[in-house]
Amino acid sequence: MPTQALTTDFLNSLHGRPESVGLVNYFDTETKGFMLEVRASGGATFYFRYRDGGGRIRMNRIGRRDEIALADARSKAHQMKKMVTEGGDPKVENHRFKDIPTFAEFFHERFLPFVKARKRSWQTDEVLARHHLLPAFEALRLNRISRADVLSFQDAAHAKGYAPGTCNRMLVLLKFMYNCAIRWEILPTTGNPCVGVDPLDDNGARERYLSAPEVQRLFEELDNNRNVQVAQVVRLLLYTGARKREVLDARWEHVDFDRRLLTVPLSKSGKPRHIPLSDAAIELLQGLPRVDVIPWVFFNPKTRKPPVSIFYAWDSIRAKVGLKDVRLHDLRHSFASFLVNSGRSLYEVQRLLGHHDPKVTMRYAHLSPGALIDAANVVGEMVGKARGAGRQVMV
Repeated sequence: MPTQALTTDFLNSLHGRPESVGLVNYFDTETKGFMLEVRASGGATFYFRYRDGGGRIRMNRIGRRDEIALADARSKAHQMKKMVTEGGDPKVENHRFKDIPTFAEFFHERFLPFVKARKRSWQTDEVLARHHLLPAFEALRLNRISRADVLSFQDAAHAKGYAPGTCNRMLVLLKFMYNCAIRWEILPTTGNPCVGVDPLDDNGARERYLSAPEVQRLFEELDNNRNVQVAQVVRLLLYTGARKREVLDARWEHVDFDRRLLTVPLSKSGKPRHIPLSDAAIELLQGLPRVDVIPWVFFNPKTRKPPVSIFYAWDSIRAKVGLKDVRLHDLRHSFASFLVNSGRSLYEVQRLLGHHDPKVTMRYAHLSPGALIDAANVVGEMVGKARGAGRQVMV
């Protein structure tokens, strides 16, 4: 029973094998139990060899060499090996080892229904996949996409003029899709081709924070703007640091004036989040008109539903005050910058913004060098006081 690295080159070399050699089983050096049976006729079949729960040696057929690709056969062997490790029997549950789906099949049949049910931003994923990932990979089976393919895709997207941040979002989505395929046991644990592919340096990442004078100009315009509802939305975004849809989709039943909280039943993370309401936010909400039959805090008078978009109204407002480059989402960044620059901790900012990963909040760490210096001075002041007290004792 010879051991042999089962590679494409080795399989090609079998074409010149003399028939007199007879039947030989080649056991793969990479994946334990994965083997190739080569018959005297020249035919060859992949198998997975293992011991069942009773200790008996069994062989489960994977497929003939001419009907299944080497990568597909190895992937199935990985799945069978995992099943045996967990106490299962591949021959008994052979129905589980179906062919690996193509990228397009996996996206439409498994991934998209999954994110639709669990992810509020699924439409962003769908658009990103439809315009970029599917054109590049749709016909390929998941296990036939290599790290080299992902690197080539990344380089090609950047060469087309897409910003590093956009290219990185493509990579994040692709990696997440593969992690789902691994979690659902469609691919082995080593089957993610995005592993080892670094994101592009995004030195030009956009960061825009409002200054105090800019906020004053903005609020003066909001006081006089004819679109009162949009003006109130903009104020509330800056008062709370909430995301745009968290405010636009707010319902009165989710506003707790006693506890001073706005509850978002399904946040971006897929979990409920509670937004603390400041005095200014409470005052604003209490001053809004309410209609008993309409549950929404903000609504279109014609449709009686939340506004679909407020872009054009906001675009007019920001142009009037010379803030054409400020997006609505920059109000959230500004909320965080005001907190950090006033000496609040990044932990507090993380909680207020609803970030689950503190690394996301770290983008604001550079905003308050003065606060860090004040913090560092605490030690010097304490040491100075201790030394001064010691001198008094000596005298």
